[in-house]
Amino acid sequence: MLRAAAHLFSFPGAQHLQNIHPLVVHFPIALLLAAALMYWTGFVARRDSWLWSGMWTLVLGALGAAAAAATGLYAAPGVMLAPSVKTALLANHKQIMIAVAILSAALALWAIAARPIPARGRGVFLAMLLLMAALLAKGADYGGRMVYDYNAGGYACGQPIEFSQ
Repeated sequence: MLRAAAHLFSFPGAQHLQNIHPLVVHFPIALLLAAALMYWTGFVARRDSWLWSGMWTLVLGALGAAAAAATGLYAAPGVMLAPSVKTALLANHKQIMIAVAILSAALALWAIAARPIPARGRGVFLAMLLLMAALLAKGADYGGRMVYDYNAGGYACGQPIEFSQ
């Protein structure tokens, strides 16, 4: 029984991570995209319950985005990437995801102040949610390329791998 519990609470895959950033990033990605979907669904269907769900999901996503940005900024100097990859991918990833964190925080504060969606500027708010989702997708793509094309998240192959189109 004790052995089964020890196996259940061991995470050997996490031992290969260079930092905790990959463990944090997936939550805000899912939450912020879900928030945009809930807000738009609530707006189109005229359902307050969806708008309220969107607001709380946006707040949680913004908090997660702050944590993801903080862990990413902390991890960036030590991540094993070739200088060409840092120039081509990491710099863009960092700029876009910092913008997403700031934008999601601003939208979350606006939503909290207006509860659950602004009456004035509603179109701007909804458009900014779409912009946030688009930026998030682009920034996550840069992150995914660093992990899957250049092994930024672990020690699966030799480092560094030079950038290629």
